[in-house]
Amino acid sequence: MSANPTTFPRVSVIMPAINEERHLQHSIDRILKQNYPGALEVIVSVGPSRDRTAAVAAEIAARDGRVRVVDNPSGKTPSGLNAAIQAASGEVIVRVDGHAMIPNDYVAVAVETLRTSGADNVGGIMNAEGTTDFEHAVARAMTSRFGVGGAAFHVGGLAGPALTVYLGCFRREALDRVGGYDITMERAQDWEMNLRIRQTGGTVWFTPDLKVTYRPRPSLGALARQYHDYGHWRRELANRHPKTVSLRYLAAPIAVAGVLVGTALGLLGVILGVPWLAVLGFAAPVGYLMLDLLASIVAALTKPRLTFRAALVLPVVYAVMHAAWGWGFLRVRK
Repeated sequence: MSANPTTFPRVSVIMPAINEERHLQHSIDRILKQNYPGALEVIVSVGPSRDRTAAVAAEIAARDGRVRVVDNPSGKTPSGLNAAIQAASGEVIVRVDGHAMIPNDYVAVAVETLRTSGADNVGGIMNAEGTTDFEHAVARAMTSRFGVGGAAFHVGGLAGPALTVYLGCFRREALDRVGGYDITMERAQDWEMNLRIRQTGGTVWFTPDLKVTYRPRPSLGALARQYHDYGHWRRELANRHPKTVSLRYLAAPIAVAGVLVGTALGLLGVILGVPWLAVLGFAAPVGYLMLDLLASIVAALTKPRLTFRAALVLPVVYAVMHAAWGWGFLRVRK
């Protein structure tokens, strides 16, 4: 690519933001410090928040003309993304969330990868990093195969075509072609968007050269709500597109069903005085517990090693992630 800024496509970084006061300033600072030689703007779509997200975004926009703020009255992520896309003027649209921290070369690498791969969307690794012992435990779980499966954007892999990627750097014409994000998909909207890009002849490309620092949820309750929503909306996506169902997405629901049924059978065996039924039933929850503890030990000892307090909470983090995701998938909402 030429060093002349006029030869680089104009880039619009879009950011949905709700309850992001804690990380918003840092996240936008990372974007504004990009070493990308072309024109760059940031469109922040702000939804109704319980904190000072709107005020922080307005203050940043007042200080830097490259930042603009648009309203997202519904507070729903896909609506906010579409509002930002509509306001954007770039040929390339880069999604960055309010709790994500991108490296200084992120936009430059993304644009170059779009050019060399010919893809409609490129993305990289969701590199979870915590700032507390609890968040360190969540980050380790979110980057392990036992925690989240083997998707390249979680655990890494070789560059190449992918089903989906984290966040995304899009050609504007690809977004226009598929009509933007589906506003009925409150979660998993990126997976659904990438599905439509692929169905219309486009390529989604993963590259390990793009790595985004992601800040995990700070509490068990927040983590449980997050993964329950992930499971529910993955079920919704499966209902709409049955061919997208895979064993990786069924692992957590199967584990939850197995533990619940097994525990019930085990208790029934104890009540009825039938030892073989109790042993058979309790095999599922005990088996999961052993796998959880083994995976936690391996993950905790992987360099860089977790602190004792983070290692102690890791089995609970795994269990909450799996149980919440699985229950969200299994639960039928009206």
